[in-house]
Parts: sequence; C-alpha cells; structure tokens
Amino acid sequence: MTKAGFASIIGRPNVGKSTLMNQILGQKISITSNKPQTTRHAITGIYTDQETQIIFLDTPGIHTNMQSALNRQLNRTAMSSINTGDVIIFIVEAQRFNKDDEKVLAKLKGVETPVILVINKIDRVENKEALFPFIAEMSEKFPFAEIVPLSAKQEKSGQRLVEVIEKYLTEQPFPYSEDEITTVSSAFLAGEVLREKLTRRLNQELPYTIAVEIEEFKIEGNLYRILAAISVEKESQKGIVIGKGGQVLKEASTQARIDLERIFDAKVFLRAFVKVREGWSDDERALNALGYKDLT
Repeated sequence: MTKAGFASIIGRPNVGKSTLMNQILGQKISITSNKPQTTRHAITGIYTDQETQIIFLDTPGIHTNMQSALNRQLNRTAMSSINTGDVIIFIVEAQRFNKDDEKVLAKLKGVETPVILVINKIDRVENKEALFPFIAEMSEKFPFAEIVPLSAKQEKSGQRLVEVIEKYLTEQPFPYSEDEITTVSSAFLAGEVLREKLTRRLNQELPYTIAVEIEEFKIEGNLYRILAAISVEKESQKGIVIGKGGQVLKEASTQARIDLERIFDAKVFLRAFVKVREGWSDDERALNALGYKDLT
C-alpha cells in the first residue's frame, strides 16, 4: 500500500517555509525573498516517491502586529491550513524564538494533529552543541511529535524531514498523479515569479503595496505569451516600480522571464505594466478581485 497525506507548513514570516518546500520538491513552486509577506497564498507542493505522496501547504507567515485587510486575509489563509493537514510542520530559526514565534505556537494549543517542530538554519550555528539547550527549551513549550533540526537549503535535510512525515501518513492511494507537482495554475506561477523579482529589487515598504495580476496567458506551441498588470496603491509608487528609464521593471521582467522559461521549458514573452489601485491592501473587495483567497 502507498501512503499519502497533507503537511501544513506554518511559522512567522521569513523562517524558511518556502525555501524548505522548494528544496524538497526540487523545483521552485513558492517564491522567496528576505521580506515578510512574500508568500500570500497557501501554495500546494506535491512530493511523490514510489511509496509516499506528501501534499505540502506552504502558508503565509502569520503576522501578529499588522492589521490591514491583506494581513487579516493572510492570517486566515495560514490558520485554515492547520485544520487541513494530517501533520503540521512548525518552523522556527535555530537559537531564536521570539514573541511572534510564541504567538504562532499559541495558535496550535489544543490541536489534535501531530506537530513536527523544524529548527531551521542550523548551518548558521557554528557550535552545534549549542543547539541542545535550545532543543530542550522548545520541547518544554509544546508536546511536539518530533523535533527535526535542519538547514532548508541542504538536500539531505529535506529528505530526512520527508522520512519523518511519512510516519504520520495513512495508507491510501495517491490523491494526485505521480507527475503533478502543484495544483496552482501556470498563470498564477507567472504572476508570483514576477512579484518575487520586484520584491527583491524594491526597498522598505513598497513590496507590500504591490500585487500582480495576469491579464493574458496564451500558449502558442512552444511560446508562452504573458501580459502582467502590477498594481500599486499610490501614483508616486508607480514611478519607483518602473524605475529611471524603465530600468527596474525591465530588469525584474527579464529575470522573471528567465525563471519562467526554466519552469515551463518553453520560450516566454512577458510584458508588464504598472497601474494605480488606491488602497487595495486594505480593501476587502479589491483583495477578492486580485485573487487573495485560499488557492488549495
């Protein structure tokens, strides 16, 4: 018999949730950056080997001090995955457990689903023996089913976590075919990759006021034609996203195109423009129009 099930990945922003899932899958499904709010949806990533299929849910980081409509939606998306998973992967950084981590952990109190604690970024700890007191401290905070120290960037670490998760899955047929790697659409992936490239180029708060919509997505043989609309909240932000002489938008679009050609294994023609949608991040109707809802 084969085993299968859902594994929800949760934690505060920037602990390495998306990096870990991408590494396990061997392909970029969730975008990454060093800025909070990069992941905005529950993204499915499907890992399959001969005997096991794990459907990972990479969730937005749970925000505890931001109250915009967008942040509330991100938190709802993250929290809904707790009730979806057959196992919960709670990620923290090695040697760092702050008030935001504590608030996320508090949301797991009383859940019956097995919770696996992943202590990420152990590659940054020079003296590995220093991890033992931290592991002991964490084990006193919650009855974790397992505690797995790892580095999300290392392949062997991801495989070790897969082996741990397998123990908590049930015997059943695979829900998805063996060649599926995600349930999100190609158009969605295109928008996310472009948003990632913009997020990495823009400083301070501007990435949080950007949304990307794919207005046209056509496949013509081995060519993908994509038209992307980038929404900002103020007219002054439009010029920043475009950049002097269009340089910022051009560079981000070029890098996105290169990534998408690798993902789709095809030629990509990507055209992007910027428009102003005032106050979209604090407008529930605008959020719905921009697709901010559970994609699982």
